[in-house]
This record gives sequence, structure tokens and C-alpha cells, in this order.
Amino acid sequence: MSTGPDRGRAAAEAVAARAGSGPPSVITPTSLGARPDDAEREARLDTMRRRATGLLALAAGVFVAAHLLEARYPWLGFVRATAEASLVGGLADWFAVVALFRHPLGIPIPHTAIVATRKDRIGRVLGTFVQSHFLTREVIAAKLAEARPAERAARWLSDPEHSRRVAQQVAGGVARTLEALPDEELRALVRQGLLGQLRATRVAPALGQTLSLVLAGNRHQELLEEVVRLAAQAVHDNRDLIREQVKAESPWWVPGMVDDLLYQRIIEAIEAMLRGIGADPRHPVRARFDGALRAFVDRLEHSPDAIARAEALKEEWLADPSVTELTDRVWETTRAAVTRVATRADGAGPGPLARGIAAFGAALVTNEALLAELNELAVDFTVAAVEQYRGEIGDFIAQTVAGWDPAATSRRFELAVGRDLQYVRVNGTLVGGLVGLAIYTLLRVWR
Repeated sequence: MSTGPDRGRAAAEAVAARAGSGPPSVITPTSLGARPDDAEREARLDTMRRRATGLLALAAGVFVAAHLLEARYPWLGFVRATAEASLVGGLADWFAVVALFRHPLGIPIPHTAIVATRKDRIGRVLGTFVQSHFLTREVIAAKLAEARPAERAARWLSDPEHSRRVAQQVAGGVARTLEALPDEELRALVRQGLLGQLRATRVAPALGQTLSLVLAGNRHQELLEEVVRLAAQAVHDNRDLIREQVKAESPWWVPGMVDDLLYQRIIEAIEAMLRGIGADPRHPVRARFDGALRAFVDRLEHSPDAIARAEALKEEWLADPSVTELTDRVWETTRAAVTRVATRADGAGPGPLARGIAAFGAALVTNEALLAELNELAVDFTVAAVEQYRGEIGDFIAQTVAGWDPAATSRRFELAVGRDLQYVRVNGTLVGGLVGLAIYTLLRVWR
């Protein structure tokens, strides 16, 4: 029997064969187009650029003023040193930021306009990066396992509108196929498939895992609190009945006053105990309930006797003739729905097949074992397809970037990250000033 990855690889190769022999054709890359939010990005970039340039101009003005007045006011040396360092830091960061996207002042200085001149290399690096870090078995398998595609598909099918569209597309072909196949064999096949899946699902461990989730969230204590609340309400609502029961159970020779006193003591003791359980998170009853439930979950998941008893009950239920009747009704309903939908007009409302598909999707959502198998198959298929073509995907990315216009590429990168890079200029101006002030102060102190 083929393993999961083998099945997925075979499916991927079959898809490739139907699409045509050999790897997928390379799409010719095109130049970058305008985006709807380009104007907004441009405005934000210009605003931040003016702020960074304004701060640099302020540092230059302060430097000039402090330099001219320093001879008269020696303390302005601190201001001049700060402004001078701010000017140097701001200019250096301005050059670094501009050099990423264009030649500073239009001068073709080596190793500037990096994005435009290194565009092809950036494309190759990007393609290799995506191929090595995104299109890997581990990443794709983990993401698909998290996405649970089979469960999503089942929920999609359970929607009546979706199921109607699917039914209209496939009903004609399926109906003709069903007419050519023997009914009894198909009926037995459906019964065998449904019962086989039910038999493959172990009841006790599944129930134990469900209760484990309840225990993990401490929701069982909320359940206990609700039971205690209902019990307290029941005691309160049935006081008269309890009193009559005490009186009826009491010997004839006990005075009625003693019966009343005994009734009061019983009611007070019960209500006090229930209030204590509800108010005290560490009440012994809570601890015993927690321990008993955890022991029950452990028996469900690990006790061979508990698992065997649950499986015996399941087999007893599956052996009931009503289960056979149920599978037969499922098959009959599905076949009748397919035949009916195949003869319906396109504009007609949802028919039996559409409702059957929706019901199938809803039932599939609750079948964890089958969903897990379908999810595994989807993961294997996708991983096999990506592993086969990820080299072509990396080359496609590199060729697409290589086909972009250099100026447009540089502009696109600048619109994407240029506003954030202006903060580098602002930080360079401010940090440079602080460093200059610190150096100047240390030199003055050491003199």
C-alpha cells in the first residue's frame, strides 16, 4: 500500500501530466504597476522626509549660530558640539538612506542606488529565500495542519448555497455513472465504508481526549458549580416536599415539633454544604470531584477494560438493524437526490442532492478520524507538488524581479519602507547630537 507522501506525490504528478508534460511554463515578468494606495504612501513619505530634513536644517542653523557666538559666550561650545555632531550624523544617515534608492545629488558614486543596480541579485536572493524558508516540507505541512483544509472544506460544503452549486456541477455526470452500476453492490459499499470508519474510531479514547480539553480549561469546576446551583435551587423549591418526607419517614410516636426541628437541621446542613462548595475553590468535594474525573479520563484513555467495554457497546450498537437501515437510507437519499438534481433546471432551488451534500459536510465536520485522514492526504499532496516545483517557483520570483523596471523597482521599495527609513535619519540626527555632546563634555572635564 502506498504511504501518505507517495499518494500525494502521485497525485501531484497526475495533475502535472494532465496539465502537460514537463515543468510549468515560465510567465514573462512585467513591470510594476501602480497600487491604489500609492498616493497615500507618497504623502506619508513626503511628510516624514520633510520632518527629517527640517530637523537636519535646524541642526545646521544652530551649529552656524553657536559657532559665530561661541567666542562671546563660551558655554555655547556645548551647543555647537551637539549641533555639529547632529549635522554629521544626520548627513551620514541621509546619504545612507538615499543611497539605497538613487545616486545622492545625482552623482554616480559607487555602491549607491543599490536597489536599482542590484535588482537582479535581490530577485535571486528573494527567490532563494522563499524557496529555502517558505516552500519547505516542514513549513507547508505545519501551516496546512494548522489550517485543517478538510474541516474547512466540510464546513464549506455544509452551507446550502455552496452545496447547491456543487450539486448542479457534478449531478449530471454522477447520475449517469450511478445508473450504470449495480445498486446492491453500491449499497454494500456505502454500508461498509460508513461502518468501517465508525469501527476504526475508538470511542473511549476519543471521549477521554474531549474530557481532557475540559479539564485543561478547568471547565469541569464550572460544571460542578452549575450542578451545585441547581441542587441548591432544587432544595429550595422542594422544602415542603422534604418536610413531608421527613414527617412520613419519622415514627408515629415522634412529636411533630421534633420532626420540624429535624427538617430544619437537614435543610440547613444541605444548604450550608452547597454554599461551601460554591464559595470555596479548595473545598474537599471539589478536590474529590476533580480527582474522580481525572481518574475517569485516565481509564478512558489507558484502561484496556474501559476501552474494551466502550468498543463492545459500539459494536453492539453497530450490529443493531437500525444502523443498517440508516446507511441504506443515506445511500437511497443520496442516489435519489443526485438523480433529481440532474434533471432540475439551473434556476431551481436546492434539491435533495444539495441538501444531502450539505448534510454530508455537516456530518464530516464531526468525524475527527476521517477529517484527520483527509487532512493528511491534503498535506501530502500539497507538499509533494511544492517539492516538485519549488525550484521553478524560486526561478519565477527571480525572473519576475529581473523584468521590473529599475527606477520603478526602486520607487516601489521606497514607498514600502522609505517612511520608516526617515526615522533612521531622525534618530541619526538626535543620537549624533547626544554623542557629540557627551564627547565634548568629557574633553572639557579632562582638561
